[in-house]
Amino acid sequence: MTLYCGIDLHANNHYVAIIDDEDHRLLERRLSNSIDQTLMVLQDYRAAIAGIVVESTFNWYWLVDGLQEAGYEVHLANPTAIKQYDGLKYSDDRHDAFYLAHLLRLGILPTGYIYPKDQRGVRDLLRRRMTLVQIGARLMIAAQSQLWRCLGLQVSSNQLRRVDYENPFPPGPERLALTHYLRLYHQTQGTILLLTRQALSLMKDHVPYQLLRTMPGIGEVLGLTIALETGDIQRFKSPGNYASYCRCVQSRRMSNGKCKGQANRKSGNKYLSWAFHEVAHYAVRFEPRAKRFYERKRTRTNGIVGIRAVAHKCARAAYMIMRHETPFDAGKLFA
Repeated sequence: MTLYCGIDLHANNHYVAIIDDEDHRLLERRLSNSIDQTLMVLQDYRAAIAGIVVESTFNWYWLVDGLQEAGYEVHLANPTAIKQYDGLKYSDDRHDAFYLAHLLRLGILPTGYIYPKDQRGVRDLLRRRMTLVQIGARLMIAAQSQLWRCLGLQVSSNQLRRVDYENPFPPGPERLALTHYLRLYHQTQGTILLLTRQALSLMKDHVPYQLLRTMPGIGEVLGLTIALETGDIQRFKSPGNYASYCRCVQSRRMSNGKCKGQANRKSGNKYLSWAFHEVAHYAVRFEPRAKRFYERKRTRTNGIVGIRAVAHKCARAAYMIMRHETPFDAGKLFA
């Protein structure tokens, strides 16, 4: 007898359900988020369990890692691709857990990518770095806005970055606020530098990262972001699939030659979308072939569409670089 297990995961608990190959329900249990409790409940069925489905939520790492280390075959369910019957009047955690197990039994479960544990920490470190960069930008804008609002001074960010910048406010609340803005900004920049150095030291021998650096516009941070957010390039069947995952393709619903709205434009990886649009801006500035391609697109449409077209080209080039482990060739990309 073959068994299938579905787990509906939440922030502080998860619901475990097990069915057999005839959809008979053998186990249903709500557990607190403890891998020891989960393994204890599954132990009696271990030999017959063909696979376990875990719903992909923000906190799936600990559960998937624990189950894989215990020797189970684990699948990560993609919630956005799972569609239940629209006529359902009632649904709960119990129903969802059994439904995941049912989809696994039928072999029609939409799955997500389980990122390798050994590189997941570096990838998340870069994501936290991006958050700090955004915080630093907000602090700098807040400091500039205060000077502009109170004194009418338009001070550049380069002037404000100087450690010996002379505070133009007399002692008082305004001066205190500006001082703290700048102090927090410099502390944030120090942390960003530390995280960047740490990530580079861990990934300096990573082959895809080294090859991506041969593309104009890809520096240390963008190269690390693209390499780590992509993961195993073999999971993408074609450059078009990869460009779609990077959100670098058109999202449009057409009917009878007319646009009826947008499709799922947020499907994919937002970090890769940001990275390739940054690469596109740099490529247009420093790669003559990319600039000519951009100018042709911009002339026919507009600048935004032109940059998106260059980003699409760069995503396809990155796919070929990582899949075939070959350096960048602008002649092939912008022929």
